[in-house]
Amino acid sequence: MKRILCLCFLVVAGQAQAFTVNDTPLTSTQKNIETAGTAVAIAVPLVAAAIAWRRHDRVGLAQLTAETVLTVGTAYALKNIVREERPNGSGNNSFPSDTTALSASGSSFLWGRYGWEYGLPAFAATQFVSYSRVQARQHRWYDTLASSAIAAGYGYVLTTPFKKRYNVDTSLAVSPDGAYLKLAWNW
Repeated sequence: MKRILCLCFLVVAGQAQAFTVNDTPLTSTQKNIETAGTAVAIAVPLVAAAIAWRRHDRVGLAQLTAETVLTVGTAYALKNIVREERPNGSGNNSFPSDTTALSASGSSFLWGRYGWEYGLPAFAATQFVSYSRVQARQHRWYDTLASSAIAAGYGYVLTTPFKKRYNVDTSLAVSPDGAYLKLAWNW
């Protein structure tokens, strides 16, 4: 019984340290990273919309819009319900990160709609946004993880893979003896 009480005390003491407020001013580098992260968070869904627009993918634009509205709306609603203090002590709306939610909605859409070739760079951009929010002491790591999970969930439910017109798929592959072009028609 003493071991369980001791373990519980250590867990509670560790949590108390994790939730202390750090109100030291940010350095100029940290401010610049925070600003860059916010810019990237806005850019990711705009780039996703531009890719869908360039491909004449109206269904994809609708899916992106729905996913973004639902992801950011869910993050905003949870912020007002959970009421968790920010690491810098500036307010009680830390969980989840709506900035990360905005970026993650675009990267989740790109991965689900156009594949990993588009999704992986967007995912890396979203991870930078998450990093910028944590290092600026606006959020904790799990705040940004929750936002990414919300976006991934909506992306999984709402986003369908892009089908090319006429169901013709092409690919170019390189082999040790040269290269070959694959042309396939799906019906």
